[in-house]
Amino acid sequence: HVQLVESGGGSVQAGGSLRLSCAASGGIFSTHCMGWFRQAPGKEREEVATIDSKGSTSYTDSVKGRFAISKDNSKNTLYLQMNSLRPEDTAMYYCAARPNWFRSRCYNVPYNYWGQGTQVTVS
Repeated sequence: HVQLVESGGGSVQAGGSLRLSCAASGGIFSTHCMGWFRQAPGKEREEVATIDSKGSTSYTDSVKGRFAISKDNSKNTLYLQMNSLRPEDTAMYYCAARPNWFRSRCYNVPYNYWGQGTQVTVS
């Protein structure tokens, strides 16, 4: 059973930075796609960034150059470094995982396991 626990959200002024963390069940990074998603009130959930088992990343256009997804295999932790934050980045941010036994793409695909979310508010 995959468990994901996010942390690191909070309130920040526009232009500031936050780093989100996601503690994952041990060993899943080698066999799972990992991703960060967000959902703002009244809006659909949006894929923000993904990373595959080899470390290849993808980003939605609105965060390219500002956000960076990474993972630390030794700590079983996924990160999202968010810089130059904007009010439109305000949302609940979720960590997610998807089994990827056949090394297919990790972006624009359904994810199976989700954390409880961490709130990011930019004013």
